[in-house]
Amino acid sequence: MDFDPKIIDAIPTLAWRAQPGGANEFLNRRWHDYTGLSVEEGLGWGWKTAIHPDDLGGLTGKWQALLATGEPGKREARLRRSDGVYRWFLFQVEPLRDETGQVQWYGTATDIEDRKRAESLRAAEKRTLEMIADGASLEDTLDELCLSIEVQAPTTISTILLMAPDGKQLWHAAGLRVPGDWRPAISPLPIGPRAGCCGAAAFFKRRVIVADVATDPVWSDEHRPLAIENGILAAWSQPILTKDGEVLGTFALYAREVRMPTDAELELIEGAGHIAKIAIGRQRSQEALRKSEAELRRITDVIPQAINVLAPDGRTLYVNRVALEYTGLGLEDVASADFRQRVFHPDDLERVAAERQLALSGEVPFELEMRARRHDGQYRWFLIRYNPFRDEQGRVIRWYATGTDIEERKQAEERIRKENLALRDEIDRSSMFEEIVGSSDPLREVLSQIAKVAPTDSTVLIAGETGTGKELVARAIHAKSKRASRAFVRVHCAAIPQALIASELFGHEKGAFTGALQRRIGRFESADGGTLFLDEVGELPAETQIALLRVLQEREFERVGSSLPIPVDVRVLAATNRDLKAAVASGSFREDLFYRLNVFPIAVPSLRERADDIPLLVEYLVQRSAKSAGKKIKRIAKTSLDLFKAYGWPGNIRELQNVVERAVILCDGDTLSVDETWFKHDPPRSPTAAESLNGTLADRQREMIEAALRVSKGRVAGPFGAAAKLGIPRQTLDSKISALGIDKSEFKT
Repeated sequence: MDFDPKIIDAIPTLAWRAQPGGANEFLNRRWHDYTGLSVEEGLGWGWKTAIHPDDLGGLTGKWQALLATGEPGKREARLRRSDGVYRWFLFQVEPLRDETGQVQWYGTATDIEDRKRAESLRAAEKRTLEMIADGASLEDTLDELCLSIEVQAPTTISTILLMAPDGKQLWHAAGLRVPGDWRPAISPLPIGPRAGCCGAAAFFKRRVIVADVATDPVWSDEHRPLAIENGILAAWSQPILTKDGEVLGTFALYAREVRMPTDAELELIEGAGHIAKIAIGRQRSQEALRKSEAELRRITDVIPQAINVLAPDGRTLYVNRVALEYTGLGLEDVASADFRQRVFHPDDLERVAAERQLALSGEVPFELEMRARRHDGQYRWFLIRYNPFRDEQGRVIRWYATGTDIEERKQAEERIRKENLALRDEIDRSSMFEEIVGSSDPLREVLSQIAKVAPTDSTVLIAGETGTGKELVARAIHAKSKRASRAFVRVHCAAIPQALIASELFGHEKGAFTGALQRRIGRFESADGGTLFLDEVGELPAETQIALLRVLQEREFERVGSSLPIPVDVRVLAATNRDLKAAVASGSFREDLFYRLNVFPIAVPSLRERADDIPLLVEYLVQRSAKSAGKKIKRIAKTSLDLFKAYGWPGNIRELQNVVERAVILCDGDTLSVDETWFKHDPPRSPTAAESLNGTLADRQREMIEAALRVSKGRVAGPFGAAAKLGIPRQTLDSKISALGIDKSEFKT
């Protein structure tokens, strides 16, 4: 490809052209002028002599990697100027290929010394602030600052002198490379116009430059010989001043040759003085803060509220007497790494840490809610309000947090939340009817019992055939009790799988079992302060019966996966259509639990026993169903009403409701009628005969159960178990197997 050297020569920066193998074949005029290398010295690989020895390895390694890949690239390195001074440059190179694929390399070098110096000063300032935040001493912080400056000006020695409390002399404070013989001469150093560059800078409150210590009148004859003996031939000092003009100290650079400072060195002096002012100011603020904190501690200890003092990063520094007495910890525990783990509830730690860290960075007041452990091991909710404390420059140097006990408020909120959960769980749940309708003597007896037991907290066992309205009786008891304003929670024990019933009743912790992805509160906890209705309580498995008995006795329970007892205030109402006395006799229901539940028994009469209520019930149900269906039914056909009264209603009121609803749907006019084929004209059966499992019925049930067990090889639960084949709940089948004395093990082979 054609190459015109004049083009590269005209580029207003250092530029060159290299062969495919990396050897330079042309460097522009600016390169030669800057480095002082001749054309012959710069060609090939001769340019490497102008690179700083500490940077040469990295630069050549980068260049070799680019040659291997053919990709463009860049690297920072120091380049020697013709006067021997090294400055930072950004070296950039680009490959250019001709039509045959042959590569020629073109590169430039851009001076970035000012940027690197600014970066170094920012890094030094950042490091200084970090050391201050970490609690480093002022001496160590200023020594680190001097080392950072000396990296940028390696031919000089840096030193920092601090003003004495009397304001009349300076003392050496930092500068590890300051000659040992020179330090006594500047500790202390009087302030005056002829007290060396540092004493004069503090006296005049401006920068002092001494190009030649041997002749400059700023140096007194007393100090001049000793300075020259220690290699201090030139010196430049910058006073460290507050915004009010108060002298805090001086920053100086000593040179080992007679010369004026470079612009870069003057910039370093000014920047270092600024950083030193920050460090000294912070130390003064911290000293003042320590004094004020001592007084604040005395004040906070008499305030009757928990107070926590935090560092800007959130570390606990001090807690007052009230907080210590509440937690039972000592002041030595406050600084421990596990302080928060020992005080805050484990479930709150992660949330609070994330929220607090985010809020602390905002430097504005904020508040959090968390549980704090009392000295007796109990946790109580607190509202923690955080307020920043700032220094004169507006920087946050402390956080003050106050804790207010909000346990009662949180309990009220939790109670409302549980009740809302229960209400949402109950919403849209349809009952058999909205009121207890009827005036028969058996029903009047039940209503009388409800009125007597409702105001108490006694446990009630409601017995009756299916469909008689046992849940309605339970709701009536709750509505007339002192708990009427709290939740009424219903649990259908027969509808919950055995493996989940304990979790449903008592809740579980996160990870308690497979699928427990989060904590869940149980029905007992949801009903706290209200009423829990256990429908079909006779279907509870044996292990759950034990847990239920404990709740009734101890008024506390444990979530699945937890050993922490939870107190609960719940009134328990239970219902069953089984003969629990027979279940107790057969061993399928605990006798002690039966007596705990049967404190006040209520027997709900079947519809056969309250036949006088059928006309009223039919009329009520017709009107309700008609309103729902958007129809107007004015009368009921007499023949239909006779059919209603003559039928035995084995399904009781639920069956009656279903028949009425069906008739309303089919009704085309304003007179309701039913088809007699809908009813079975069997004579009313005796309740005792219907519920017994003897004779032919018991034999038939035994045959069906044994056949199902035989096919399922003795397995009751599961998709291929006997319960699934018979189409009945597993708990129901277990009860019947126990009542009939069937041995499941006989069918396992």
